[in-house]
Amino acid sequence: MSYNFLNVRIENRVGWMAYNRPPINSFNWETLREVPAALDDLLNDPRVRVVVIASANEKYFSTGADLKVFEGIGTEAMAEWISICHGLVTQMRRSPKPLLAAIRGIAAGGGLEMVLHCDIRFASSDARLGQPEINIGFIPPVGTTQALARLIGRPRAIRYLYEGTLVSAEEALAMGLVDLIYPPERLHAEVQNYAESLAQKPAKTLAAIRQTITEGGAVSFEDGLKMEYETAVKLSGTKDFSEGIRAFLEKRKPDWE
Repeated sequence: MSYNFLNVRIENRVGWMAYNRPPINSFNWETLREVPAALDDLLNDPRVRVVVIASANEKYFSTGADLKVFEGIGTEAMAEWISICHGLVTQMRRSPKPLLAAIRGIAAGGGLEMVLHCDIRFASSDARLGQPEINIGFIPPVGTTQALARLIGRPRAIRYLYEGTLVSAEEALAMGLVDLIYPPERLHAEVQNYAESLAQKPAKTLAAIRQTITEGGAVSFEDGLKMEYETAVKLSGTKDFSEGIRAFLEKRKPDWE
């Protein structure tokens, strides 16, 4: 797994995909295309149980699109750019493996948008987050107009995008934009430890929880109940379910498939 603008590695069943396009991790066409390819590699690697999106740069998580790419881009090329972004959104939402984010430094634009589709967002206390697209007469095109309101509510989402300013990690936590904050020097270890704890849980059940909440939240309550019914019935026929019951009754640690 070798990429020009991403650092991809595996640490004890945890796959890390870190943006690495100095100096500020802005996205050009190649970076944009590398992200779904790297994510696909990690999601299909049997050694990986959890995926983390991060940055190789301590000061910049990502500043989004390199605006030199957008200069004179035209609607046809922009349509291609957004199509790649939306394909990535679908890929992330359908991921059978937990997706975590480790946000450090300045996080803005499309690079930040991607973490909205992660399950849990960890941030360093020095992180600053924002969607400044309004300042160039644009909107966030990586599913943010749909995901953000579902994540933090319409009033906060619309104000956040209207203003286009950076918020502190503490403000982001209060908004529900991030879930946990740690000192910068502890961020990697805390995310790794949490990811490893998830990696010890039954993979099929993690996937089922992720699917029923992520996809179920986008349909009617009745259709969501149907999804829950079908998923629970299917899980009841797995080896992991039988093993979980036996292990509980025998007071031992389960040996997941």
